[in-house]
Amino acid sequence: MTVFIIRRLIQSIAVVLVMSFIVFVGVNIVGDPVEMMVSDEADQAEREKVIKSMGLDKPWYIQYARFIGGAVQGDLGKSFVYGESALKIIVQRVPATLELALAALLMAVVLGIPLGVYAGLRPDSVGSKTIMAGSILGFSLPTFWVGLMFIMIFAVMLGWLPSTGRGDTVALMGIDVSFLTADGLSHLFLPAVNLALFKISMVIRLARAGTREVVHQDYIKFARAKGLSNRRVVLVHLMKNIMIPVVTVLGLEFGGLIAFSVVTETVFAWPGMGKLIIDSIQSLDRPVIVAYLMIIVLIFVIINLLVDVLYSMLDPRVRLSEVKS
Repeated sequence: MTVFIIRRLIQSIAVVLVMSFIVFVGVNIVGDPVEMMVSDEADQAEREKVIKSMGLDKPWYIQYARFIGGAVQGDLGKSFVYGESALKIIVQRVPATLELALAALLMAVVLGIPLGVYAGLRPDSVGSKTIMAGSILGFSLPTFWVGLMFIMIFAVMLGWLPSTGRGDTVALMGIDVSFLTADGLSHLFLPAVNLALFKISMVIRLARAGTREVVHQDYIKFARAKGLSNRRVVLVHLMKNIMIPVVTVLGLEFGGLIAFSVVTETVFAWPGMGKLIIDSIQSLDRPVIVAYLMIIVLIFVIINLLVDVLYSMLDPRVRLSEVKS
């Protein structure tokens, strides 16, 4: 197990270094932030002064070396627009995005797994066919359109839920969260459901496919032959085996929820990282863009590492294959 974790750590560090180079070079060859920040009437001396103050007068490889040196010390650069640490600006938005992503992931697990297992155990029932038809809709409908429909129906026409903002927050271990207040929950519900729809549909199909595969295995038949209750067979023998692919996909999809919540945050004016990156791209705020992308890369790498470790705990064959290799 120790060898498995060490190998994964080395691979993760290599991935972060490679991605840091790709992200930095890719962002720095797009556009000229000086054109966005300096007025058209500015002379060449003023332009050169701004370029030097932002460190853009150095070759890209020197800028990259400075970026890596600062990143090791926790400094990902200073925002051109806000004049503050890019990492600080992003960290201020992280709790809102994490709260939204965790709420969506919780909905996907709580709704998707039971519905998928039910559809797998009773594939020919009306309920199963209805669930699978609903999952197809969840895959097909565009997120931005569903969000707009939610706002029009539940906020404008019915007036049940607010359409924008985060609502009231309270401090939990020094972090502002909204799910502990009634107003915050009402603001969280619509964007969380909107973000979770695709994931719920995906989990339903994964759980159903896993159930249909596992339910015919010999150990399930043997458990039933021993006289175990149907509840115990499903919860103990079936669930443990179908959770391996579900955990793997959900772990990676959680990173996707954080990284790709841009549309939902924009539609519902949710003050998270997604809205920040859209604003930063429009203003060519390179340090914030690079810092955001590096944080997303780091999140994906950490989640992937945790999924690998959890996968090896659920399936010992993974550890054995690593040792043999």
